[in-house]
Amino acid sequence: MAKVATVITNMFEDVEFTDPAKAMRDAGHEVFTIENEAGNQVEGKHGEKVKINYAIDDVKSEDFDALFIPGGFSPDLLRADDRFVNFTKAFMDARKPVFAICHGPQLLISAKTLDGRGATGYKSIRVDMENAGAIYKDEEVFVCQNQLVTSRTPDDIPAFNRELLKLLDK
Repeated sequence: MAKVATVITNMFEDVEFTDPAKAMRDAGHEVFTIENEAGNQVEGKHGEKVKINYAIDDVKSEDFDALFIPGGFSPDLLRADDRFVNFTKAFMDARKPVFAICHGPQLLISAKTLDGRGATGYKSIRVDMENAGAIYKDEEVFVCQNQLVTSRTPDDIPAFNRELLKLLDK
């Protein structure tokens, strides 16, 4: 059973959090939400409400087995805060599993962890990903170096879930 850190704030894409989180929980993994303050409630673009388990100042990447970054506007808002960027970078540097969908790779761009890595994301961030050194893959899901799982849109969630569960179950 893996402990999965999820960095999330307001304006996340609802289904890009709820569906993967459910798949992970159904498979026996623990999913924890992290934002500015424990106990906060954040709201998705379509009204989904999520209670925050931990404040970013109270966690370390060593406390978790994997990192999940749902899309929407949330990753763009979080990457303005160096604490979230550094937390994300720590997972990538430690070669722990990282799962990012849609706009999720924006945090990976700010963490400067995509150089030379294959990855995908929402089409509007393709140039940003390429400028960060990523080898952009226009595929429903792409797994890079048995560590980084990325997908483009909510339509890709079944493939995203399949691949992230494979990594968690190793």
